[in-house]
Amino acid sequence: MLEATLSKKGFDVIVACDGNEAWDMLRKKDAPQLVILDWMMPGMDGLDICRRIRAKKRSNYMYIILLTAKDRTDDIAQGLEAGADDYVTKPFRAKELHARVRVGLRMLELQNSLAEHVHKLEDALSRVKQLQGLLPICAYCKKIRDDKNYWQQVEQYITDHSEAKFSHSICPECYEQIIKPELADIKPEDGE
Repeated sequence: MLEATLSKKGFDVIVACDGNEAWDMLRKKDAPQLVILDWMMPGMDGLDICRRIRAKKRSNYMYIILLTAKDRTDDIAQGLEAGADDYVTKPFRAKELHARVRVGLRMLELQNSLAEHVHKLEDALSRVKQLQGLLPICAYCKKIRDDKNYWQQVEQYITDHSEAKFSHSICPECYEQIIKPELADIKPEDGE
């Protein structure tokens, strides 16, 4: 009856015969984002599936409507605490069910839009972490002037404005021109 009611309104409906089959479907990568679960099913019950869905880290949100004959306030609270987003009691009224499904779809659209914006912000943040533009640098000591007009070592500036890390070494040219002559000037002390 549920499948016929939703199909008549143009929804693509996937049906599971029991809780275990439902859980198997919902673990797949292409699982539906809007789910209507019966609380009492053979195998795994709807509450257990809700808890498992919420415990699993998913890249996209799954909106869950719990459908059940349990209509006491404590039951409703228990269903929502288990992870359901909405709660419909049996026997359901087609108009109410359609309205709640449309609310779920709107929530999923908002969630997907939010996830897209977060992705764009993360991408923008990673680009901000890259050094770009002009950097005022001293021609003599090679310090860089920051936005607050303070001069600091190149290494410190880059560390503060990016995710780069430094290790220090001596290039072959500096070794030949600076270090090697200094080592030649070092004279062993008497008795060594």
